[in-house]
Amino acid sequence: MRFFTRRHILGAILVAVLATLAWVAFRPQPVPVDLAMVTRGTLEVTVEAEGVTQIRQIYQVSAPLTGYAARSPVDVGDPVVAGETVVAAIAPAAPAFLDARARQEAEAAVTVGEAALSAADARVDQSASDLEYAQAQYKRSEALAGRGVIPQSSLDDAALRLHVAETALAAAKSEREMARATLTRAKAALIDPTFGDAGASDEACCIRIRAPADGRILSIVNRSARLVQAGEPLLDIGKPDELEVEVELLSSDAVRVSPGAAAHVERWGGPALSALLRRVDPSAFTKVSALGIEEQRVRAYLDFDGPVEDRAALGDNFRIYVRIVAWRGDDVLMVPVSALFRDGGDWAVFRLAGDRAELARVEIGHRNARDGEVLAGLSEGDRVVTFPGDRVQAGTLVVERMTDSAGN
Repeated sequence: MRFFTRRHILGAILVAVLATLAWVAFRPQPVPVDLAMVTRGTLEVTVEAEGVTQIRQIYQVSAPLTGYAARSPVDVGDPVVAGETVVAAIAPAAPAFLDARARQEAEAAVTVGEAALSAADARVDQSASDLEYAQAQYKRSEALAGRGVIPQSSLDDAALRLHVAETALAAAKSEREMARATLTRAKAALIDPTFGDAGASDEACCIRIRAPADGRILSIVNRSARLVQAGEPLLDIGKPDELEVEVELLSSDAVRVSPGAAAHVERWGGPALSALLRRVDPSAFTKVSALGIEEQRVRAYLDFDGPVEDRAALGDNFRIYVRIVAWRGDDVLMVPVSALFRDGGDWAVFRLAGDRAELARVEIGHRNARDGEVLAGLSEGDRVVTFPGDRVQAGTLVVERMTDSAGN
C-alpha cells in the first residue's frame, strides 16, 4: 500500500510538470506594439507648400541709352543712397567700322564739304567788297544831296543798295557757317573706333546713373566694362529688411485660407519664423508638376511677423517651407493619426484594455498629418496602439514594445 501511494504521487507530479510545460509552450504570446496616449492640447490644421523669399520692392536700373558701360563702381551688398550713390557710368558708343565703299563715300563728302566751304569763303569776300562799295556810294550821295546836287530819290537808292549789300554779307557768312558744319560732320564720319573706357572719365560725355532708392545692391548683371543697349538691365537695388514670402498653393488649398491667417516659416536654416498671410491672388495658373501632372496653382504672399534680427541671415530668393494655419483649436482632445484606421465606414482604434487590445470606434473632426480631433469614442488618458499590424485584432494580448536608450 505504501508502494502504491508513492507511485501515484510520483505520477501526479510528473503529470503536473508535463501540463505546466505544455501550458507554457502553447499559451498565447503577447504581440509587441507601440502605444500612444490620448491627450488634450492645441491642434492646427495647416496648408503646406514650398516657397521663396523676395524683397517686396526691387528697383531695376537699366541703361538709358546705347553706349559703353564702365566697370561697375559698386559691388553686390554695397549700401546706396537715393540720388547720391553712382551705380553705373555710360559713355557714348564708339562709331562702327567703315567698309571700303562707306569710307570712299565719307571721303568724297569731305571733299565736297571743303569745296563748299571754299565757295562760301569766296562769296563772303565778294559780299564784303560789295558792302564797301555800297558804303562809299552812300557817303558820296549823302554829301551831294546835302548840297542839293542830286535829288532825294538818288540818296534813297544808295541807302537801299547799302542795305542789300549788308544783308548779302550776312547771308554769305551764314552759308559759310553751314558749309563749315557740313564739313565737320563729314570728317566725323571718318573717325576711327576707339577701344576701352577712355571717354568714360570725361564729364562732358559720360552719363552717371545714381541710385533711384535707398537700400543695397542685390545683383549686378555684369561687372565688366562692355557695350550695352538702351533698356538693358544693369543691376537691382532693394532693402533686404523688407522681405516677403511667395508660395504657390494648389487651388484646392488656396480656398481654405484667407488673408490674416497665421503661418510658420521653416526649413530655411534657422528656427521657425512666424508670418501672416497678406494676399491670395484671385487668379490661378497651370503648372506641370515633377510627375508631369497639370495642376492649378495660386500665388500667395506672406509678411514676416517678428523682429528683423530673427531673420538677419535670410536674403532674397531663399528657399523656405511654409505652413499656413487653416484651422486652430485649443484644449482639443487629440489622438495620433498613426493609430487611426478604417473599420467599414467609420474611424476606429485599438484601445488598451488591461493587457488586451480593444476595438473602439471614434468620431474624428479636424486632423493634420500628426493628430486628429476626437469628437467621441475616446477619453483623455486612454492608450491606443499606433501603426497596428495584421497580428493585432480585437482581444489580442499585447505588450508595449520597449526601446533601448539609444533609440534602436
